Amino acid sequence: MYDYVVIGGGIVGVSTAWQLKQNQPDSTIVLLEKESQLARHQTSHNSGVIHAGVYYAPGSLKARFCKAGLAATIQFCQDNDIPYKQCGKLLVATNEVEYERMLALFERSKENGLDVELIDADELRRREPNVAGIGAFLVKATGIVDYQQICIRMAEQFRQCGGEIRLNARVTDLRETADNIAVSVAGGEAITTRYLITCAGLMADRVTRMLDIDTDFQIVPFRGEYFRLPASKNDIVKHLIYPIPDPDLPFLGVHLTRMIDGTVTVGPNAVQGWKREGYGRINLNLRDVGDMLHFPGFWKVLRKNLGIGITETCDSLWKPGYLKRVQKYCPSIELRDLQPYPAGVRAQAVLRDGTLVHDFLFADSPRSLHVCNAPSPAATSAIPIGKYICDEVAKRFEAMA
Repeated sequence: MYDYVVIGGGIVGVSTAWQLKQNQPDSTIVLLEKESQLARHQTSHNSGVIHAGVYYAPGSLKARFCKAGLAATIQFCQDNDIPYKQCGKLLVATNEVEYERMLALFERSKENGLDVELIDADELRRREPNVAGIGAFLVKATGIVDYQQICIRMAEQFRQCGGEIRLNARVTDLRETADNIAVSVAGGEAITTRYLITCAGLMADRVTRMLDIDTDFQIVPFRGEYFRLPASKNDIVKHLIYPIPDPDLPFLGVHLTRMIDGTVTVGPNAVQGWKREGYGRINLNLRDVGDMLHFPGFWKVLRKNLGIGITETCDSLWKPGYLKRVQKYCPSIELRDLQPYPAGVRAQAVLRDGTLVHDFLFADSPRSLHVCNAPSPAATSAIPIGKYICDEVAKRFEAMA
């Protein structure tokens, strides 16, 4: 009998287990991860950006978690000698429509308490000679890091505190009673826990359904495809270069990202994924496809975003189309510069009515708490998310006592 079982070995699950063990050192906690290593999915397949919270509505969980997460992530890196760099982010407007949207984002950033600076075209050219735009604003605190390193270091500290991590431990069934939850693991092992926390990412809906919790969402995967620029262009930009998002489109768009290893990536786009854990060029999983096709929310999202979906797919298949989106604000990049780089898969929660869930989403039962949607900036926000979960669990344990 464990006090807590945490399902999911990505950065959110590891952060939660690590903080739970710090808060309750005498408790018995085991973290279950179905892969042979931690951080195999979204944690290690992202842009590595430490976000500051530009885009999020003031007062939302995203805005609160992101601002707190930036400070907590940097502090963790400093305490553990993990390389990071606050190179800053430039949001670049390339026409008058984008400029008006940029000014609105600039005001939102100030409402969220961010240190931002508005710059004109001449100043943009001085700071970034290879970037074209009529104006921009700088988010000074934005940084870059390797989140896989952070996750692994948290896991080490969790183990040092007496926590247990089991790899290759795929959960196959969950049964809840008034006193505990029985967790069945592939291979026939059964584990019992007083309380269950799930941070299952791309499998969040399937794990939640094991307890017959009444939810209104399903995970729909979207592939984000990246390219890496050649080493000769590692100095093409000094900052992270982001577009001004179109409010009519569901995702942010292609941008230039300086990575902590010194390389520069371009991306991601957002194309429909046909396999939840599909990182290769061609991916198909019949169960994943079947789940989507039987879910009404998928068809509603498809109809609403059919035009942009076709464009994204065409640009995915035809590299010159992808290049054109990058050249909009960095015209010196050429087709030969777009070199292969691993894709990522976004675990997007979609409601039955077709609404894309853009904030954090949780579900629960008397003895469990589930992270159903942890969108970007979940990696940045992993420490405050873990703290939030620990606080919620402490309240529930107190109420059950």
